[in-house]
Amino acid sequence: MEAINIRDYTLDKHRRVDDYPYGGGAGMVMQAEPIHKAYESICDRLGKRAKLIYLSPQGKVFDQNDAKELAKLDEIVFLCGHYEGVDERALELTNAQCYSIGDYVLTGGELPALVMMDAIARMVDGVLTNNESADFESFEDNLLEYPQYTRPVEYEGLRVPDMLLSGHHKNIEEWRRKESIKRTYLNRPDLLKNADLSKKDLEYLDELKKEGGECND
Repeated sequence: MEAINIRDYTLDKHRRVDDYPYGGGAGMVMQAEPIHKAYESICDRLGKRAKLIYLSPQGKVFDQNDAKELAKLDEIVFLCGHYEGVDERALELTNAQCYSIGDYVLTGGELPALVMMDAIARMVDGVLTNNESADFESFEDNLLEYPQYTRPVEYEGLRVPDMLLSGHHKNIEEWRRKESIKRTYLNRPDLLKNADLSKKDLEYLDELKKEGGECND
């Protein structure tokens, strides 16, 4: 990973990279020229056009499927916006793809970029010591992960579910599947429409709805 200072690519003697927006309005806008020059410099060093991602609340909401796809790329350039945003021409000239990490506003794009980097890096072969760790995490099949427990068996009067202590692997997998579906239904029901659910899964989901479990839409 390498950090590039856009100020190094401005011709302004004060190294300014922002200016007032045309048409008026509050705040400042990052200029197209230093962004474009910084990107072109990176591409020249690489010897090819790199994918540029601009972090913005206006972008597509980043998800696990995006992380998987982006992990296939050799290089990614993240443009971290500040102020009121960047000159639209910078995005057009760099063929930028915009991503958001949620419906809220941050001071700059650095934290969203780090979030994306971490999620993407986890999808690269060899980064995780145990490949199964990624396969069974939340969102891998559009379901949230089941509850996890470790030693001791009992703590402050709370016990590990007996099923997990049974040693019966098939039953344990069924318990985990149900808990995963239940947790998704209660906390992220929006994910279920894309989940790969079997007939048995759907029957269990119907049971949850009949029991009156309140989901958080």
